[in-house]
Amino acid sequence: MHHLAELAERCSDLPTSFYKFQVVELWVFGDLLDVPRDVETIEVALVTDLPVDEVPWLSEPVGAEHWANATRLSRNPFAAHWRSKDAPVWNHRIERPTLIWSAAGGIDEEALVAVSDGTAELVRQAAPSPEELRRRIADELAVSLAALRAANQAYTDRRWSPGKLTPHSDALWRATTGYLDLLDASG
Repeated sequence: MHHLAELAERCSDLPTSFYKFQVVELWVFGDLLDVPRDVETIEVALVTDLPVDEVPWLSEPVGAEHWANATRLSRNPFAAHWRSKDAPVWNHRIERPTLIWSAAGGIDEEALVAVSDGTAELVRQAAPSPEELRRRIADELAVSLAALRAANQAYTDRRWSPGKLTPHSDALWRATTGYLDLLDASG
């Protein structure tokens, strides 16, 4: 639990002009919101100020690795999912999350206490209707397909060029994984 509180504090303390994007909200979801117990990994959603098409499902925006290092996200037991402020934070995997920190409101102490004492149910977001979830998945699937096509083209363009191919292959892998996950969820 202390890792989550520390991450919220680091979100508050980070300079706003240092990175190519800003994280504007920190949400927690998953096992940590259930009955209080130790979890191996804390699942968080990091909402950025980037447009939806720059943060497709299971991708990382440019600069995410630097942000993760600066906040110690990468050195602690987090599974981070990057999201856009222009779309709902929830989807088929991010179910009923709880807002822990926002740039506008700071750290939500009530939410942190609720998560730590096992009453997170009181501060969780309401579940979407089946129709809302279906539309959300369809919207994300369209964004993800466009990202997959762009990543495939970037990889193809760089395939035999000098320089490292790893950033392009990693982006292609993430775009593929996100697209396939959404395709499976769409039924």
